[in-house]
Amino acid sequence: MKMQWALIAGLVFALLTGIFAVINVDSVQVNLLFNTVQIPLILLILGCTLIGGIIVGSYGIFRQYRLQRENKQLKLRVSELESSAASSSSSSLDSFKTMDTFGTNDSDNASAESESIQSQRKGNPSGTL
Repeated sequence: MKMQWALIAGLVFALLTGIFAVINVDSVQVNLLFNTVQIPLILLILGCTLIGGIIVGSYGIFRQYRLQRENKQLKLRVSELESSAASSSSSSLDSFKTMDTFGTNDSDNASAESESIQSQRKGNPSGTL
């Protein structure tokens, strides 16, 4: 949709420039730095419009090229990060499973120790339930 609006705006601008150029057909004197030239105003208007279009178009092409290059670099960076994250998550998942196994035993030992301490406080010197 954005491209359609740009095309319509370009056509309107070209139409207005053409009408403006056709209305101004008188010959004008253009002072170049070293010489003075007498040319029709229609050629001057169309020439300046053409030069402006070339400048704007070349800037747009340069910008598009730069954005495509940056996009390609960012996609490579994302794929590198995804691959490192995948390998990291699989190794951390393995270590988490190992920690979980040890953590279960440690928590059982910790609960048994806390029960033993509580029973000793209640007057059971053996520490058994």
